[in-house]
Amino acid sequence: MAGTDDIHNIVLLGHGSSGKTSLAEAILYKTGKTNRLGTVEEKNTVADFDEEEKERGNSIHSALLHTTHNDKTINLIDAPGYPDFVGAALTSIPATDCCAIVISASAGIEMNTRKLFNAAVDSGKPRIIIINKIDSDNADLPELIKTIQQNFGSQCRCANLPSGDKSSIIDCIKNDAGDSPVMDVASAHTELVESAIEADDKLMEAYLGGEQISKEKIAEVFIKALVEGKIVPILFTNARKEIGISELLDFIVEYVPSPAKAKPGILIDGDKRTEVKADSSAPLAGLVFRVGFEPRSNMKYASMRIFSGTLKSDTNLFINHEKKAIRPGHVLKTQGGENSEVPAGIAGDIVTLAKIDELKIGDLIHDGKMSGKFAMPKLPMPMFSLALEPASRGDEQKIGTAMEKLTEEDVCFKVTRDHQTKELIVSGMGDLHLRIMLSKMEKRFKLAVNTKPPKIPYRETITAKADGHYKHKKQTGGAGQFGEVYLRVEPAERGSEPPMQFGWDIFGGSIPGQFEAPITKGINDVMERGVVAGFPMQDVKVSVYDGKHHPVDSKEVAFRAAGKGAFIDAVSKAKPGLLEPIVNIEITIPADYVGDIAGDLSSKRGRVQGQDMLPGNMITIKAQVPLSEIANYDSQLKSVTGGQGSYSMTLSHYEVVPSNVQQQIVAQYAKNKQVMEE
Repeated sequence: MAGTDDIHNIVLLGHGSSGKTSLAEAILYKTGKTNRLGTVEEKNTVADFDEEEKERGNSIHSALLHTTHNDKTINLIDAPGYPDFVGAALTSIPATDCCAIVISASAGIEMNTRKLFNAAVDSGKPRIIIINKIDSDNADLPELIKTIQQNFGSQCRCANLPSGDKSSIIDCIKNDAGDSPVMDVASAHTELVESAIEADDKLMEAYLGGEQISKEKIAEVFIKALVEGKIVPILFTNARKEIGISELLDFIVEYVPSPAKAKPGILIDGDKRTEVKADSSAPLAGLVFRVGFEPRSNMKYASMRIFSGTLKSDTNLFINHEKKAIRPGHVLKTQGGENSEVPAGIAGDIVTLAKIDELKIGDLIHDGKMSGKFAMPKLPMPMFSLALEPASRGDEQKIGTAMEKLTEEDVCFKVTRDHQTKELIVSGMGDLHLRIMLSKMEKRFKLAVNTKPPKIPYRETITAKADGHYKHKKQTGGAGQFGEVYLRVEPAERGSEPPMQFGWDIFGGSIPGQFEAPITKGINDVMERGVVAGFPMQDVKVSVYDGKHHPVDSKEVAFRAAGKGAFIDAVSKAKPGLLEPIVNIEITIPADYVGDIAGDLSSKRGRVQGQDMLPGNMITIKAQVPLSEIANYDSQLKSVTGGQGSYSMTLSHYEVVPSNVQQQIVAQYAKNKQVMEE
């Protein structure tokens, strides 16, 4: 069994169609793990084992793979590349010791390439860049190298180069001579040496003093330079023709740090930071980074990186701060959709456990001697939403159970019940993301739903001061009901908490104090449903200042009705209006589209707040826009920018709706209300 020093953990990151799955397939084939080279087109790759992935021809989940090369274990995570499935890619990063950014030679740096490279930087992980599909007709490799260095820094250096006919690869670490159409091998070697020795002050002094640095010393310092980010090696491959695969494997086992040489994991417990070194004899500490369900049986599998200690089937396993231990059962190694049992998971390894419902992505697993959390990458806010309705009556509870499992699998898939609109809302990274999640629900759980755009959560408020009065009097032969209330309303500061500020200003006992609570309830009945268009109210001050009661007929129900009536009377006189949610939006696009996007935002009643220039001719536009105007912005932005734009948004505040927009909303509310009453 391999030790911690013999393990190398790598995640393949990059934009969709850059060839990550083909690269993983070539690695498995080259190392004898498979007896044929599968392809995405033939739907027979090890990584894309899910039916949804085979059908659509792109990865949806991160796939765990493992192989051996030169007696070293390589754990490989093939992460999805399309922005809609970025959550699985991001949560894979903490489980590895190196991020391999795969770039298509023809497509170059794409939107998700940039995002995932930056996520790797933020995580502090070493990075290598793999330029794949080097035989593409329109590939301009020298220009691509320049673009990579402009975007990701001058520390990006060619560790190998393709030969003239691109049928073989030249090692630039060990060779200081050779010919390549991309750049001079000698120059590439010199650049590598200069970048690598920056990690060692003594070697740097010797080099600057004119001393010849041996290849052995360069190899020694190379791992340190990679870990410290002083160098980002660029390697070349053609996965389909298996060109550069052997060289890539040699590079991984020689230069990618093992868990023992990588930066230790950090457990965060409040203000306390604890280094977790890769030692199999130390207390157990691991991070759950992937959850999946077997499609047929719905059996749950949770995959984890073991940072320290040893996980065995009889280990007393604790999850986070839970006090009760569980038995993990069989320890598994995952190969795409298959699992095989192993004796244990040692420090540095990636293993899987089955049938433990309590495990979630981000959980700490330990043996009772550790506490805290491992840091996870910052996840984007899922902003594309749909409202769901069961296609069949009685499926509500089943849908809830299915949604719970889907949210466990995908950290960027959210399910909420809007307390205001009463709708079941699913939110994701885009239309494709949600369509695939709902397709999975239908195939796996046999549940169908109807979808529609979610209602915009408008609010109602008042814009003037006014008095209201209502007398509730009811006589039914026996005991009657009586309550009379006078109150005053006025606008509160925008965004006030609580939404209704209540004042009990009764003097002389015209209304006994025992009726304050039911009057407040009556007012809150209206606050919840509104007066104008059925939306909750906010930013209202209410003062109850007078009224009348009857010693026999006054009851709580009477004063609740009186409070409600008086409040409706006052609000109707206080110039009521609608408020709409305004969001802060940040849109990242190529500079060529700035005019188009700024003009489009203006047409949507948006206000541009500023712009930030980014490397690679990219610009981030910051703006505030009404949510109602960009409910379907995902597809619009992709259409305008040819799929190169991305955005994120958060709620900023509420503002008064323009009168023409308010008239449309109120008219639609009245129409819907009439239909329901009929």
